[in-house]
Amino acid sequence: MKSPLLSSILAAALAACILLPAAGQQTQPKRKRLLVVGAVEGFQHDATSYGMATLWKLGQDSGLWETYFKTDVQLLTKKKLGANAKNLDYFDAVAFYTTGELKMDDEQKAALMSFIKDDGKGFIGVHSAPDTFYKWPEYGEMLGGYFDGHPWNTFEAPILLEDPAHPIVRHFPKQFKVLDEIYQAKDYSREKCRVLLRMDENKLDMTKKGIKRADKDFAIAWVKEYGKGRVFYSTLGHTEESWNDKNVQKMWLEAVKWAMKLTDGTAQPRPRP
Repeated sequence: MKSPLLSSILAAALAACILLPAAGQQTQPKRKRLLVVGAVEGFQHDATSYGMATLWKLGQDSGLWETYFKTDVQLLTKKKLGANAKNLDYFDAVAFYTTGELKMDDEQKAALMSFIKDDGKGFIGVHSAPDTFYKWPEYGEMLGGYFDGHPWNTFEAPILLEDPAHPIVRHFPKQFKVLDEIYQAKDYSREKCRVLLRMDENKLDMTKKGIKRADKDFAIAWVKEYGKGRVFYSTLGHTEESWNDKNVQKMWLEAVKWAMKLTDGTAQPRPRP
């Protein structure tokens, strides 16, 4: 015969077994989902895999998102897909480390734009994202500009923190350097985006062949709203050294969080300070 005390202990233990998992489930937030597309129809970047893996690790280490890799554009649709394939409705943000005219049909292009501006989801452009879809003007409008050369190639880029209050970049010092390949942008305007980082024009060799911006405005990272969605772009990401930089890694972490609306930070355009 069980004693009353033993019965009480067993009952309490059983209750704990039932309640503890439930309590754990309540305190553990559901992970977001990031689709990282590394499709290439142009220049082949050696660091693409490294960058994609870094975005995966940032999601794993933070516990904030699951990362899905694709080297094609199959999932960029709102059509139902078979064989366990997920479409855009499954994701909270899409990241592009891409080049060239990707093989997307009209439905896929409309689906991606609707995903951002109608569904209010996020888009993260990595390094060569503006070297993509030159024949699709709405893509350039959404992203904020197109690739227009890299006059300095890979070098120790002198960078200024332009928006020290923004959660994506506030961890950076006021001035710093990153070994990377910095893109010059065309069809880019501060009237349509908010620049977070830019090159220090006073420390640049302006005699380099191929410099086209007479205003010396070479943005490193910017944010903008597109309809209900959020868009982040940074030219950083050409080198493994850049991806290994802890401050740059934190920028990508905070950029994904911001694009997924896990944090707030203004995208209000403003003139160069």
